[in-house]
Amino acid sequence: MATVLAVHAHPDDIEHLAAGALAVLAAGGHAIRIATLTAGECGSTETDLAETARVRKDEAARAADLIGAEYRCADLPDLGVFNDDRSRRAATELIRWARPDVVLAASPADYHPDHEAASQLIRDACFASSVPNYRTGPSAALEAIPHLYFMDPIGGRDREGNRILADFGADIARGFALKQQMLACHVSQAEWVARQHGISDHLASMEAWSRRRGRDFGVPFGEGFRQYRHEPYPKTPLLQDLLGEALVMAAS
Repeated sequence: MATVLAVHAHPDDIEHLAAGALAVLAAGGHAIRIATLTAGECGSTETDLAETARVRKDEAARAADLIGAEYRCADLPDLGVFNDDRSRRAATELIRWARPDVVLAASPADYHPDHEAASQLIRDACFASSVPNYRTGPSAALEAIPHLYFMDPIGGRDREGNRILADFGADIARGFALKQQMLACHVSQAEWVARQHGISDHLASMEAWSRRRGRDFGVPFGEGFRQYRHEPYPKTPLLQDLLGEALVMAAS
């Protein structure tokens, strides 16, 4: 069995983009860790920063618990994620804490600056995680760089509206009900997403996107992923192998 870490910028990002695959992997007996770089404390008009952070981390932990996953937050500032030394060490400590074989990270191109910075941080932290002299906290260095994959961006497009193509997809039909339940844990975000994004029902929006992504792969519900294979990152298709029958390629 393998250990899979999904890490993104804010609570609920992973639920939108990778929770279906995580549910499938968890059902297959793999250990799942979920992490966010921030608590998403700017995502409210009703509560202050500290209370919003507390609420959102509690929601994320309850969502993770639905698939038997552990949750951790690096507590970087919301709308303040940058690829600097402090943040990279915090991201590296998350990876060392999780001890993953596979890391699922944010897309390098996305609509949100925290998402793009989170992608760079996790990419670089995967490299740093196996460097013993790079000190980050109580967790020991990994023996090797973990396999790295990128999730889809929100809506499958970059800031200019260009489509981001996936290398492969996950058929998440068996995990979709859990994906819905996980996102539903993020009660605080219903009003915020309606206000900030103009989306009246974030659960329906997630379902529409999962169906749209599924059509790309010829399945009812899907999630897309890309593997990062540059030197010296692992190139073998570990996540693809772990997905097994849930692995799908783009429909012709």
